[in-house]
Formats: sequence, C-alpha cells, structure tokens
Amino acid sequence: MPKQSAPYGTWSSAITPKSLGESLVFEDVQWDSASDTLVWHERRGGKGILVAQADEQAPRDLTTDFAVRALVGYGGGNFTVGNGQVIFAAEGRLYRQALSGGGARAITPAFGSAAAPRLAASGDWLVYVHSDERRDVLALVDAEGKLWPRKLAEGTDFVMQPAWHPAGDYLAYIAWDHPNMPWDGTELRLITLEYDRAGVPFAARTDTIAGDATTAIFQPEFSPDGRYLAYISDQTGLGQLMIYELATRQTKPVTTSESEKADPAWIQGMRTYGWTHDSRYLIFIQNHNGQRRLAYLDVQQPTETRLEALNAYSNVDQVAVSPRSSRIAVIASSSTCPARVISLPFEGASDVPPTLQLPASDPLTMQVIPSGGAAPFIHKRSSNENIAAADLSVAQPITWTGHDGEPVHGLYYPPVSQRFTSSGQPPVILYIHGGPTSQVIDEYFPAAQFFATRGIALLAVNYRGSTGYGKAYMNKLRGNWGIYDVEDAATGATHLANSGLADPKKLVILGGSAGGFTVLQSLVEKPGLYKAGVCLYGVSNQFGLVMDTHKFEERYSESLLGALPEAAEVYRARSPLFHANRIVDPIIVYQGEDDPVVPRNQSDAIVASLRARNVPHEYHVYAGEGHGWRKSDTIAHYYESLMKFLLQYVVYG
Repeated sequence: MPKQSAPYGTWSSAITPKSLGESLVFEDVQWDSASDTLVWHERRGGKGILVAQADEQAPRDLTTDFAVRALVGYGGGNFTVGNGQVIFAAEGRLYRQALSGGGARAITPAFGSAAAPRLAASGDWLVYVHSDERRDVLALVDAEGKLWPRKLAEGTDFVMQPAWHPAGDYLAYIAWDHPNMPWDGTELRLITLEYDRAGVPFAARTDTIAGDATTAIFQPEFSPDGRYLAYISDQTGLGQLMIYELATRQTKPVTTSESEKADPAWIQGMRTYGWTHDSRYLIFIQNHNGQRRLAYLDVQQPTETRLEALNAYSNVDQVAVSPRSSRIAVIASSSTCPARVISLPFEGASDVPPTLQLPASDPLTMQVIPSGGAAPFIHKRSSNENIAAADLSVAQPITWTGHDGEPVHGLYYPPVSQRFTSSGQPPVILYIHGGPTSQVIDEYFPAAQFFATRGIALLAVNYRGSTGYGKAYMNKLRGNWGIYDVEDAATGATHLANSGLADPKKLVILGGSAGGFTVLQSLVEKPGLYKAGVCLYGVSNQFGLVMDTHKFEERYSESLLGALPEAAEVYRARSPLFHANRIVDPIIVYQGEDDPVVPRNQSDAIVASLRARNVPHEYHVYAGEGHGWRKSDTIAHYYESLMKFLLQYVVYG
C-alpha cells in the first residue's frame, strides 16, 4: 500500500498521550539470597509497588498497601531482599515483610527518612542511610526492629551505597562533603566491625581506602568469599572497576577499556555491576557511545568480554546477580523495545541452572543468542509492546563540531512511519537533558517516539558536561553552565540543518530542570533560532535556586557557575529572569506545584515577564506533582497540551 502524503508533525500515531501515562516504570530489581525469587520495583502512576516472582510462578504484588519510595534526596534505594525477607522504604520508615506472605511491619521509628537498606548475610542486622534535619548518617538496626537504631558513621554531609562483608566483619560505604557532588569526588570508607557483649555490632575503626576531593568512587561491593572489595574509580578519567584485597590491603584495576563503568550517583541504590556467587566473575555495564551493554571478566584473568545474549538491548540497568545460581537480572530496553525486567543464566559461572527458553516468536530476544546459549527470560514488560519495531524510530549516535571546534555527542531520532510520507525536511526538537550532569542513553525514550512517529525528529544533545564520555568531557561545564549547553544545542541544530535532517525554520528546544534552564537561556541568547521553546520546571533565577533548593544540590552551582558572592555577576548573566526582555519566541512552561528542587516561584517569575510583554506562551501548573511527573493524568495532559502547542506555533506556524 502506497504511503499517504501528510505534513511532518501531523502523522497519526499509535503512541497516544493516554498510553504514555499508563506505562510502567521499572526502578530496581534484586534476587533473594534464600531462594531464586526475583523482586522488582515498578511505578504504576504515582505509586511504587514491589513485585515478586519465584522460578516460573506467576508474579505477585507484595506491597499493595504501601507506596514504596525512599525519600532521601532524589530517592532511590527503595528496598533490599535477603533471607526470604524484603525490607522496603515507605512513608520515611523501613518495613519488613516475608516473601512467603503476610503483612509488613515497621522496623524503624517514624522520623526523618530512610533509604538504601542492606541486610547482613546472617539476616540479623540492617544498615541504611538515614536523613533528618539536614543530617545524613549511616545507621544500624536489628532486622526485627526491636532495638532503637544507632549511628555507625556520621560527620560528612552525605553517605551512600552501604555494603556488608559476608562474614559481618566490615561495612563499606561512600561519603562526601559539600561543595562536591558525588561525581566530583568522594571517599570509600571501610568500617571494621566488632560486637559488644549483647552481640550488637559497632564501628571499631574506620579507614578511607580510596577517593578524595577530585576522585569519585562508586558502588562498593564485597566478593561473596569475603576476599575482595570491588568499587569503581574515575581516577584515570573514566570509571573503571578496581578490587581491593582485604588481607594485603592492595588495590588493582581490573578493567581498562574505553567505556564508562559508573553512573552519576543522583540517587541511592544505583548498581552497574555485581559479583557471581563463586566470587570468580564480575558482571558489569560498559557505557560507550550512548549505549550501555553488559560484559563480564574473570578477576584472576581480567579480560572484558561482551555478554552477547543481550546484544539486542542497547541499554541495561540495575545489574543484579543471584547469590545462589549466578543468574543475572537487569532492566533492559532499546530504541524500539520498551523496558523489560529480564534474567538469564551466566554461562561463565561454574554451575548453570536449567535455562528458561522463550518462544521463537519473540524476534528481539532470539535473534542474537550465540550457539548453545539461552534466551533471556522476560519477567515483566512495561507496556503491551503492540507497536511493531518498524514503526518506531531507531536512535542514531551522532557527533558534530561545537562552536570552538571540539566534538559534541548526541542521539538522533528520525521521523518514522509505514503509512505516511512528507516532502522536505522535518521539524526537530533539540532535547536537553537535566542534571546537567547526566546523559541521554540509547534506550526506549517515550518522548522521542511520541514525536518521531508524528513526523517530528528529535536530537538528544549530550552536550559538554554530560557523563558517559569521560571526566574531562563532563568537567567542560565547570564554570560554563549556560555556555556549552546553549552552544552545543545550537551547533547541533545547525549540523542537522546542514545535513538535510532538519528544517532550519522549525527548530524547537525542550528541556526540564537544568535542561529547562538551558531552554530559557537559549531563548535569551539566540532569539529567532528556535521556532518555540518548551520549559519544564526550569531554573530562571540562579540566585533563587541556591537559596531555595534542597540540601543535595544547594552548592552544586559552585562548580557550574562559581562561589558566591565572588561570582555574583556570573549568576546574574546566567539567570534568564534578568534578561527576560530578550525572550521573544513562543514558549510553553510546565511546573509541579510541590517541586522542592526548582520551586514554583522560578516558573512564576519568568511567566510574569512573558505575560507583561505579550510574548506568546502557555503555563501549566500541576497540583500534587514535584520535580517530574508521576501521575498518569499529568503525563497524558502534558503530551496533549504540548502537541497542540507545537501544531499551532511550529507545524502550522
């Protein structure tokens, strides 16, 4: 059937605002140590639910009476599993519940917030991150919740990623102080534990074994045999896996490839690698060119080898290795495959369990299985996957030359349809990620697919300052926020136009949070370049951000802009509110009413200027939403209103 001719941006699409609001979001996946029960955290609308699946039994919800969500900083570290129990965060407390059934019982008191629980191998003790009245500590409580929690480590502004030694002899964790962020410089601390007469562990000694103010350490994990402590260090300019031998106190690197092994630690509970149960192998993520693939190595003969059974997925997240059978579980997706919770046996391990085979009708997971290998088993899909891969846009990694001659990276999503065609070049959305220390990955990106299937291309700009391309690339934004991000978006747009991939008269810039700041600053600095702007909870006043934001980021701007009061002129120059008279292009602004990170007053102020000067604009404030959308109705309304705005001011404008 011949394709129908229709203008770019008007194609009909099976990806509807309602369907985007109804999709699940997977946040973590972990194995129980007493069985091969897999537990994962999924967000349905605004509520976090824990789901468990034992072997090939049907999955079942564990926590329908609770909204499972840790509330330290941006969240994360929602639960842990072990000894047939799940410990989860809800309402600021930690709760314990048996995987076999029964209700949940609180084991920490109702003050402050708890996150990142880790259960000792014995099942008797629990360590976690506790935050209250701007004090973050590493806390200890018995797993039954009979004793009052006690502090194990304090004295730093932040703690993260606690880990138990399998014999209970040590605890490892990450610590750092303002003004650093966890990707700037952190310390790996090793606590030597002793036990009092009642059998309660206490910190007898604490040593810093890696990291400093300019070296970031990520995710300490002890080997199951207790011999090693693994972690990731960026001391070479890329995050690489290291192992520290406890007996000799010697450290050696075990990865060297030109790929990033860590992620910027925006939240608690992040994992990019895991040990196999026999302590022989490390399973880890290689982040290269915007794709995150799974690899492994033998710690005695460290050669990095790609795990080919997952090659069909261009992004994997939250690596979990079973402590019993070395099965691997991850959250996986690709440009054309929405997120799935999957698992597979690791064939490099010494004992591989019986494999679970998928039907040959699933082409994504069957097409790249090596000879003799087993297909990944799909535990849960985030959507119905009714849209054919041919009807979805495949991300294309691209590199272009920045305004100063240096390379800039991004992912381009071309328009796609089997039913429609258009002449000329498409409109393009320049998507600016938040952070700004973050990265757009080649994963299933609902926004990109929503637009691409309607005939609007999208370029996700991994501007200088983004992660995944080395520390030097990330540090380019130091003192230059509002410069490199603005210029890299503009040169990306020019590159697409010169390559015939974009209509230069129909460019849109879209971003949220730090990306929203870049939208506003771009409209200030480059009026007329963009046909329209889309700003989600963006920073308009840098002074206000420093005064009003939450503890985690309250000194983030010192590295991005400089320390106050010395850098006051820089803050004024990079505050779009003080130059709002230069914004003349149509803009739509979105804001959560209860945003603790970028408060509503930031958007109110810029909108007041737009209104006073009759600049074409829309303003949408969502009650009950914070820093990002969680409610299904909010997500649906966001896409509906945004598409109407783009049709009016870009497609037909």
